[in-house]
Amino acid sequence: MEQNCVGILGTGSYVPEKVITNHDLAKMIDTSDDWIVERTGIRERRVVKEGESTLDLAVKAAEKALQDAGVTAAELNAIIVATVTPDMPFPSVACLVQEKIGARNAAAFDITAVCAGFIYALATGSMFIYTGNYKKVLVIGAETMSAITDWSDRNTAILFGDGAGAVILGKTTPGYGVLSLHLGADGSGSDLLKVPAGGTRLPVSEEIVANRLHFIRMDGNEVFKFAVKVMGEAAKQVLEKANLSTDNIAYLVPHQANLRIIQSAAKRLRLPMDKVVVNVDKYGNTSAASIPIALDEAAKSGKFKNGDIIVMVGFGGGLTWGSGVVRWGK
Repeated sequence: MEQNCVGILGTGSYVPEKVITNHDLAKMIDTSDDWIVERTGIRERRVVKEGESTLDLAVKAAEKALQDAGVTAAELNAIIVATVTPDMPFPSVACLVQEKIGARNAAAFDITAVCAGFIYALATGSMFIYTGNYKKVLVIGAETMSAITDWSDRNTAILFGDGAGAVILGKTTPGYGVLSLHLGADGSGSDLLKVPAGGTRLPVSEEIVANRLHFIRMDGNEVFKFAVKVMGEAAKQVLEKANLSTDNIAYLVPHQANLRIIQSAAKRLRLPMDKVVVNVDKYGNTSAASIPIALDEAAKSGKFKNGDIIVMVGFGGGLTWGSGVVRWGK
């Protein structure tokens, strides 16, 4: 079967208009702007307005990516959405996106890998094109984290935000595009970051809601230690697969969970912070949406030059992690 080079043909992102600042949170829970900034680097986050959902965010990011790539919805062969906050258990967000944008020729499905979800979806979409089965794939990371955040819990309420980012994958010039990918998981850490209820083990009930088990639960210290270690390791492993070293990195686009985690990963890779794309201060942790939002903003700002080596790396509940190396250019 024909094998192809897979490239990012276009990017797009969307965040809701509503802003919640640290000062706003300080009126709701026992916290302060200084406390949040010192521990996380987050200053504000975006949340959906009433009636707005993950689908709405995904569609807007997708439309921008299609426009950027110069690709029509009818040309898409597949739509993959990485999310843990779908509009409903089924049908998938991807199927709903397919109908909204008129991508009638596209297969559609969702992927659940939490904050590593975009890299998992990118890897899946890349394989479809690499093997010659498909020519154009839309990959979206979209989350409405505000819907599963306990706004009375100061340990998690300060962290999360809503948004969506998207890329169009397609064939590209040999030597450009996706050079290597790395995915990993460790289910033994599943209790460290989870939403306990809402599935078949603990279906939603009055008791579940009263105990707030339908919201995010996190062991912050353990997740921090895991993230700092795995971010650097995953980046190094994916570079080795591409026969590259950290010296080749033009930009690191990490999952935007916490500025201290990002700084620690950069230090492990001996990267100066001016080579690291950071927007966690504006949006907080948008889970699967964080890497594609950061990628789109950096690309649109003109940071990336033709031939630049871009490393993306994410980690999340599961525990899951993933990384990818891209040589920028179409």
